[in-house]
Parts: sequence; C-alpha cells; structure tokens
Amino acid sequence: MPANKQASTDGYKPDPRFKIAHKEALIGVGLAIFNFIWWFGFAYGLGSRPPEEYTYIFGLPDWFFYSCVIGFILMCALVIFITKFVLKEVPLDADPIDFNETIEEESQKS
Repeated sequence: MPANKQASTDGYKPDPRFKIAHKEALIGVGLAIFNFIWWFGFAYGLGSRPPEEYTYIFGLPDWFFYSCVIGFILMCALVIFITKFVLKEVPLDADPIDFNETIEEESQKS
C-alpha cells in the first residue's frame, strides 16, 4: 500500500448516516420481500385451483382480492407505520457536525 494512501485514511471518521442508511435500506428490502411472498402465496396458492372452484369477494376472485387488494392495503399501512415510527430524519448537509454529536450522545445513553 502506498504511504500517501495510508496517510489520507488516518484521520478518517465514518459518517454515521451510512449506518442509518444501510439499516433503512435493509428494512426496505425486507418489506419488498414480504410483499412478494404475500402476493405469491395468495396468487399461486389460491389461484392454482380450477376457476370453477373460485370464490368471489366484491366480484373479484379470492386469490386476486387477497394478493392484490388486501396486499396493497397491508403494504401501504406497513410503509406508513415504518416511516412514522422506525425511520429517522437524517440531514443531508455536506458536514453534519450537529448530527454526528447527536448520534454519539444517543449511542452513549444506550
């Protein structure tokens, strides 16, 4: 490793916003996976029957109603809940000095 490259990383302090962003990205991926499993389970689980055996809810086949209509409502509710109570407000300034101090204070309290 060149000496000048090592010298430039000595004073490096990782930005705590990246840790928060990675956690929130994993939450988003988890929601997408949950949505796919919900949709796939109802669409192919109930939808694999012969059409003569379908039951209908509000004029829609039950597999479609549960996978698309209820799934959409459930995902909207989950996203709203997670946005309000789990995700954090993160400043996008170039140098968030106050934010870094707040994160350090919160981590010392825990």
